[in-house]
Amino acid sequence: MSLERPTDPDPYTLLPEVPAFTVTSTDVADGDKLSLTHVFDGMGAGGENRSPQLSWRDFPETTRSFVVTCFDPDAPIPGGFWHWVVVDIPVGVTELAHDAGNRSGSGLPDGAFHVTNDLGEKAYGGAAPPPGDRPHRYYFVVHAVDTDKLGVDDTVSPAVVSFTLAFHTVGRAIITPTYAH
Repeated sequence: MSLERPTDPDPYTLLPEVPAFTVTSTDVADGDKLSLTHVFDGMGAGGENRSPQLSWRDFPETTRSFVVTCFDPDAPIPGGFWHWVVVDIPVGVTELAHDAGNRSGSGLPDGAFHVTNDLGEKAYGGAAPPPGDRPHRYYFVVHAVDTDKLGVDDTVSPAVVSFTLAFHTVGRAIITPTYAH
C-alpha cells in the first residue's frame, strides 16, 4: 500500500474568510521542517514532544480571547489529525512559551485549557507521520475569538471546538512548518 497522495488544499481556505493577523515563533518557521523537539515522544517517533513558542500581534479590535490549534491535514485519514487545541486564552495574553502545551497543563495561562487531541491526551502531541510518508504540514493557528469564553469545556472534541469557532472567529494567524521521518 502506497502512502503517496496528492497534497490536500489548505484546510483553512474552506472556512469563511476572516482577517489575517501575525503569528511568529522562535522555534518554528513557515515551510521549515520541525526539529525533534516538536516531534511526538511515543510510537517510535523519537521526539521530545514540546510545543513551540508562539506569539501574535495585530489581531482585530473585536477580539475577546484566543484559541490555539495544531492540525495536520496530511494524515492518512479522511478528517486530518488534531495535535493541539488550547481554548479560552485571555485577550491580554499574546504568547505561549516553549512547552506551554506540556502534559501537566502548567504552561497555560489562567483560564485556558486543553481539549483531548487525536493522540488521546489533553496536551500538545507532536508530529508523528507514518515512516516513509510525504512531508506533513502542521498548521499552528491562532484564532481570534469574539467572546471571552468559547462556550465549550475540556470534554469536547477538537471537531466541536472547530465547529464552534466557525461562528466566533474574527481573525486567524497561521504558521505552517512540516515534518517527515
